[in-house]
Amino acid sequence: MQTNQTGAEETAVIKKRYNRTSVFFDVMTRVGSQETHKRAFSLVSGNILEVGVGTGANFPYYPDGSRVTAIDFSPGMLARAREKVSQTPIPVTLLEMDVEHMDFPDAEFDSVITTCVFCSVPNPVAGLKEIRRVCKPNGKIVLLEHMRSENPVIGWLMDRFNFVSLYLVGANINRRTMDNIKAAGIKIESVENLFFDILKLIVARP
Repeated sequence: MQTNQTGAEETAVIKKRYNRTSVFFDVMTRVGSQETHKRAFSLVSGNILEVGVGTGANFPYYPDGSRVTAIDFSPGMLARAREKVSQTPIPVTLLEMDVEHMDFPDAEFDSVITTCVFCSVPNPVAGLKEIRRVCKPNGKIVLLEHMRSENPVIGWLMDRFNFVSLYLVGANINRRTMDNIKAAGIKIESVENLFFDILKLIVARP
């Protein structure tokens, strides 16, 4: 997908939906996810980039001794994250930024982490390429992401009802994220299925 007016319009629509969702986003993400998110953040260290910080639900999981830059393209999400940022004991910089077009220099971060982000990025391969670009060559990329099931029945159902999730919160439930990661040139080291083959914890290198 090329960067064009259609892509910009799609981003604007999704941003509007996430601004709307920010009011109740914490409730949506709280149930059943704390240990999973804590585990994902135990895998990153140093100068960390969190892509898609949302309302700051991951602040409690940031590892000691690290410093974090956290971005989101939704002003509504960031406004709620700023209310919480003083509660974390490590340095956190919050920035409004689109993962498809990040302003950071090449090889800026020791670790990059996402948690359920690439369901909503309009051009996921472009965003993943940007993550690869800003991560140091010997750095680590950790992706906690949900995606389309390879089970024929479940996958068909996810395709069938994707429009509901997309309309309500701007998230696709049928993204083929593993294929997108490979297309971006990111080198996968390990994959763990956490909920059937829908929710995966992926550890990779640029």
